[in-house]
Amino acid sequence: MKSSLLIVFLLLFVAACTSKQPEAPTKGTFGCDLYFLQQHDGQLVVLRSADSLAQVIVSAKYQGKVFTSAAEGAGGASFGWINEKAFGPKPLPHMNAYGGENRLWLGPEGAQYSVFFKPGATMDFANWQTPPAFDTEPWRVTNRTTQSISLQKTTTLTNYAGTSLPLRIDRTVALLNGEAIGKRLGISINDGLHVVGYQTTNRLTNTGKTAWTRQTGAPCMWLLDMLTPAPHVTIVIPYEAATTGPVATTDYFGAIPPDRIADRNGALFFRADGKSRGKLGLGPQRAKPIAGSYDPDRQILTLVLFDVDKTGTYLNQAWKLVANPFQGDAVNAYNDGPLADGTQMGPFYELESVSPAAFLPPGASLDHHHAVLHLTGNKAQLDAVAKKTLGVSLAQIQAAFTR
Repeated sequence: MKSSLLIVFLLLFVAACTSKQPEAPTKGTFGCDLYFLQQHDGQLVVLRSADSLAQVIVSAKYQGKVFTSAAEGAGGASFGWINEKAFGPKPLPHMNAYGGENRLWLGPEGAQYSVFFKPGATMDFANWQTPPAFDTEPWRVTNRTTQSISLQKTTTLTNYAGTSLPLRIDRTVALLNGEAIGKRLGISINDGLHVVGYQTTNRLTNTGKTAWTRQTGAPCMWLLDMLTPAPHVTIVIPYEAATTGPVATTDYFGAIPPDRIADRNGALFFRADGKSRGKLGLGPQRAKPIAGSYDPDRQILTLVLFDVDKTGTYLNQAWKLVANPFQGDAVNAYNDGPLADGTQMGPFYELESVSPAAFLPPGASLDHHHAVLHLTGNKAQLDAVAKKTLGVSLAQIQAAFTR
């Protein structure tokens, strides 16, 4: 009798506990995004700092993406842009824009050696298709610790020239502590700043039996950071002022209106409000290994650090056949906006880096490094970081446009 009463009591206790609905995390926080993503990926990985509240979400199911990060724990701001409406029951045609503040694609997207268009196809949206290896297929985890994860994907692509490209991608995402971030930036991280940062190491290997050459075409690695826009967010891209020639390509989707882009003393400023579609790019001679953005309303300074090979061959990614497919950009920035029909994928904005073309013999590899850092907190200290890294003050960033 006693045992029966005990069982009844336990059942009632469990029912009472499970009937309580947890409070929904606050929208815009890291905890909210983590809760949402956990509904779609039961193997989601969260890298956590041992000495701070820094956290980073990585998904093998979703192609090794870093979905988002936080500098102040679950209740702090979530820095990545996540497209919740893309997480449907069935994959979409062309591209599944899940979002994520750092993802790895392979290029080129367009031109003679595109890996997004079938041989002979017209380069338009109807024929554009993101390869499944970095759109819908899961990747394999090869190693994991509390502060890093390594992933791998093996696939074969066929480029616009008809060349078969057997390849392997190896990618490691490693959380950086405050000391490591300070060393990278040449500053001291103190109590006035909250920071999160991670280094991605990306390796592309030719697993086939023939070399990738200028005749066959070669892929490149393409790192894209999708971030949340706001009315006063401004992208900053320092450039090599001493080099001759155009500073940047600014007409990817038509000319960027002059009130949305500015050139001030060796730095390009680009509005990132998610209200007007535009993209710019700098070639390797102009590009520096850093770009960033600043949100004055939330006092968030974002920096991306990446490899630039001044002697490397970069690929043109335009959606057309071009005179020189081996002349392209090393760094890009994109601001989302409505299409002609009024629809819009985002809004979001992107900071991007690209590797040189992987002209590789069989078995050889090319590495590309890309780090993402977010800093928030004391404005005077953020200002010092901006001056040290981007070469401009927060006041100069905010004054770049008349708003």
